[in-house]
Amino acid sequence: MQTPELWITGLGRFVPETESVRDAVRAGLCTAEEAAEHQMTGAAVAGDLPAPEMALRAARDALADAGADPAAVRLLLYADTWHQGPDGWFPQYHLHRELDLGDIVALEVRQGCNGLFNALELAAPYLAAGPSGGTALLVAADNYGTPGVNRWRSGDFVFGDGAGALLLGRTPGRVRVLSVGTAAVPEMEGLHRFGEPDFPPRATVGATLDLRSRMEKFTAHVEETGDGTRLWVTLQKKMILLAGRVLGEAGIVPGDVARVVLNSLAPGAQEHRWLEIMGIGPERSTWDYARGIGHIGASDPVLGLHHLLSTGAVAPGDHVVLGGIGSGLTVSCAVVRVEDPAGEGAAWTST
Repeated sequence: MQTPELWITGLGRFVPETESVRDAVRAGLCTAEEAAEHQMTGAAVAGDLPAPEMALRAARDALADAGADPAAVRLLLYADTWHQGPDGWFPQYHLHRELDLGDIVALEVRQGCNGLFNALELAAPYLAAGPSGGTALLVAADNYGTPGVNRWRSGDFVFGDGAGALLLGRTPGRVRVLSVGTAAVPEMEGLHRFGEPDFPPRATVGATLDLRSRMEKFTAHVEETGDGTRLWVTLQKKMILLAGRVLGEAGIVPGDVARVVLNSLAPGAQEHRWLEIMGIGPERSTWDYARGIGHIGASDPVLGLHHLLSTGAVAPGDHVVLGGIGSGLTVSCAVVRVEDPAGEGAAWTST
């Protein structure tokens, strides 16, 4: 959808120290062959720091970056992909209380790695219907350092810990959100489920997350049934149509795109097809940054955009495309434009 006067007024992040893939190979946590396949060099590791605490730090960073009053926040959306705390407890209310946000709507968004894209889609009409000074705080956080995950080989990538946050408003800020969209590919919902019992969830009996095995089994199954080509073509078509629509709603063509931020996954992952679709080389993506911190769940788009701004890799007028794929299966992308209305051309200073 084309977003009505929607601006990112503040960005925040919390990314802990990284550990190297090389050390993980030496420790026997993954194989050299697996490391060579995904080409990632490190993962951010938070130890026993809870994901909601990282989310709180990122949220405070975003508010400080915008110089914003928490009292103006009218909506809090918290995206996550992994366990956040005690069963039956909801992490968004930790931020709600600690930030003293008052009587607002606070929701958890469980849309996998595309959670922040979907949060953007929810926040845009909510803000448009409210007072002009209202803002929305969107946060994502995960800590994969639990017994149920081997961060080094649970997928064909490495999992990193951390959090990202952005503050949205209807008054001009440093970055304008021009369009955002999501398309569902329900035919492929088995990709992240195949071979697992529906009940009881294996995590409740101590099993380890193994996305790699599920995806391999699903792929083998659809190839055996003769349905594989159709499904992958369907996914590719959905990505092409969505990219065309979202770029069109932003009023640009692929040649206008300065940089692309993708989920922090290996170059062979389906996410990197966004680059092929737009005819953009990998050197204009944030892969060199992402490969050193790992796939930090739904935080990846914010962290990548923050990296571009904080390093001065983008300038006023530059268009950035954010793209991802989430379990379910969904494909999402958004177009933002760096505005820098103060005219100073300074990089984003939040750390």
